[in-house]
Amino acid sequence: MTMSIKVRYFASLKESVGRSEDDLEFAGLSTVSDVWHCANPKQALPDNVLAAVNMDYVELSHKVNDGDEVAFFPPVTGG
Repeated sequence: MTMSIKVRYFASLKESVGRSEDDLEFAGLSTVSDVWHCANPKQALPDNVLAAVNMDYVELSHKVNDGDEVAFFPPVTGG
């Protein structure tokens, strides 16, 4: 079954991947981590990246479903 996933990149991740979003259609995606690797096959997933599915923060092992929106954020620092 082919799944359609919207992927969004924010802040420095948008700059490092060179785009703000992707519309992916793949068979066999199962986790947020898989989404990153399919969308960015030549770029490793950065350490401590934050991810959200449908605007809820999730672990990289979270399962994705057809029609989900997956967002990646760089680690947040504060002071």
